Amino acid sequence: MVRLDNKLARIRGGLYQRSDFIIADAKDPDMGPGLHAVGPARGAGGATTRFATRAEFLDSIAAVIKQDVVDIMLTSASNLEQLAKRKAFAGTGVKPAIRANDTTDIWRHRGGTFHHAPSRPFRTASLAHVKPFTDLGLYSITFTNDIDADIASLEAFKEFRADAASNGFSYFLEVFNPNVERGLSAEAIPEFVNDAIVRCLAGLTEAERPQFLKIAYNGPRALEELASFDPGVVVGVLGGGAGTARDCFELIRQAEKYGARVALFGRKINLAESPLDIVRLMRAVADGSLTPLEAVKDYHAALQKQGLKPIRALAVDTAITESVLLAA
Repeated sequence: MVRLDNKLARIRGGLYQRSDFIIADAKDPDMGPGLHAVGPARGAGGATTRFATRAEFLDSIAAVIKQDVVDIMLTSASNLEQLAKRKAFAGTGVKPAIRANDTTDIWRHRGGTFHHAPSRPFRTASLAHVKPFTDLGLYSITFTNDIDADIASLEAFKEFRADAASNGFSYFLEVFNPNVERGLSAEAIPEFVNDAIVRCLAGLTEAERPQFLKIAYNGPRALEELASFDPGVVVGVLGGGAGTARDCFELIRQAEKYGARVALFGRKINLAESPLDIVRLMRAVADGSLTPLEAVKDYHAALQKQGLKPIRALAVDTAITESVLLAA
């Protein structure tokens, strides 16, 4: 079994320790925003003048896999196929996974406005074609408080579960906050999302349920409420925007403290000056061996040692800038 299976077994068995906290790298931006979201190509000293090519992006993914610290590497189906040809996962405990659907709220093309309408279900990847490379995928759903849009999303989710069962495929469920305004106040959104998740899962047998959840961190109260409701449901958080290094490490700390057992970060890793150091320090914070502030200082020391110019000065990078993290 890969590390992920062992960790999930211990978490569900009530044997969780901080070393069991699951870290996933979301290297799937080509499935949503497209070309521009793969991030910049970094030259000498960390200089950026253009977007990375697909080959460079694949190299960066392979480097994180080889480091063997993350537990899951999430990519597009097409990129996983290429990584499989490279045998990138051989000799590691990293579990490959694909983004199994690409709903319209993640279509953030330059100049595009798709994401301004209630999320619509859509699925590009074929589970049958990707099965030779992995049996795990991320399925995403966004509840918007728009009855027609939400029913369409739930119907598509039902079809996906049937397809997954017929292909021997498991999944984890990503639930975004509403992508449009439909009468919910900022204070009501966390409660709405929690209720939508519980209602969504209530009709599913154990065989149909996701391996774990991936949700926005909506603060301690909302996370504790959901994580404590049903110990059989493993709750994880998504990374959100790039933010400061302190934001990254603080989110890990707070998520673990208030009941999350998984963190799936994309931009916080991909856009970092040194992705491998960010990953290394995420693990240290999750394990409790470093505080978020200590991790930021360690990160900047690593950048200096490598001759990499930091995006933000140390004094700026130690600040918490995401409002939800200030509430704890």
